[in-house]
Amino acid sequence: MLDISTLKGKTAIITGSTSGIGLGIAQGFADAGINIVINGFGSDEQIEEAVSSVKSCGVKAIYNGADMTKPEQIAEMVNAVAEEFGSVDIVVNNAGIQTVAPVTEFPENRWDAIIAINMSSAFHMVKAALPHMHKNNWGRIINISSAHGLVASPYKSAYVTAKHGITGFTKTVALEEARSGVTCNAICPGYVFTPLVEGQIADTAKARGLSEEEVINDVLLAAQWTKKFVTVEQLAGTALFLCSDAAENITGVSVPVDGGWTSA
Repeated sequence: MLDISTLKGKTAIITGSTSGIGLGIAQGFADAGINIVINGFGSDEQIEEAVSSVKSCGVKAIYNGADMTKPEQIAEMVNAVAEEFGSVDIVVNNAGIQTVAPVTEFPENRWDAIIAINMSSAFHMVKAALPHMHKNNWGRIINISSAHGLVASPYKSAYVTAKHGITGFTKTVALEEARSGVTCNAICPGYVFTPLVEGQIADTAKARGLSEEEVINDVLLAAQWTKKFVTVEQLAGTALFLCSDAAENITGVSVPVDGGWTSA
């Protein structure tokens, strides 16, 4: 059985955690006794609900609305968390957005935004957090990449570029920090079942004249050989393992959680 008892009382900043994958990881971490900093956009009600759900696990939880496109706000968030909690032990770079269009029609402002949020924000977070991790000779950096950090798909040029960049950044940080007590790894999910995806199934079925089962198997999960969605609980479990003492010598890797997608 995986021992995660040493993680109790540590503090994690999880970007893009007001919903979906980020919130699922936040809840999994909170169950393990890790204090949580929620970050991301959403209504006041959505943010309050996210923080409350984490606090219900008996840990400390706060919200910080730092904009992931603004390096100065990222640095301010990290320093504020270190002051309030006494340390920054774990960073999960999860914030991300998406636009689908061919290169010839891809909006330039969306390219810039995707690169800034999906890739550059991870650099700014890690740069700000590492000095705090060095104080304790311990830290865990987990970058939420994607199957698209390992393989490409058409019409997702900015997203694929950003996620491939995250893969390279993960390796570089891992090598630089190899003797510091800090590890850096990436998780590469396939399609994850979230409320957003659940809504897309019905919309896609209506638009294409397909059954919801056909949309799931023949559209969304076409590349996932298991024909099963990844769950946020599975991603939280993977992240917890990478934070555990058992993963002390695992660094610089990109872990596919994709139902066999990138094995083909």
